[in-house]
Amino acid sequence: MGQKSIQISQGEEVIRVEMTVKEALALTGAKFSQNHKLETDAIKKLKQTLEDKLLTPNH
Repeated sequence: MGQKSIQISQGEEVIRVEMTVKEALALTGAKFSQNHKLETDAIKKLKQTLEDKLLTPNH
């Protein structure tokens, strides 16, 4: 099965995602035994920001 190439016209634009240092660390693979939700919360924030950027009619 071949890999598909994705073309995003605004792919070079900058996005900003507001998250805690712990959430950012969780995205790098750091594990927090007291709070397993950090990674999933950070991923949700990142996905929401991308959706907002890509689905906004102004872009």
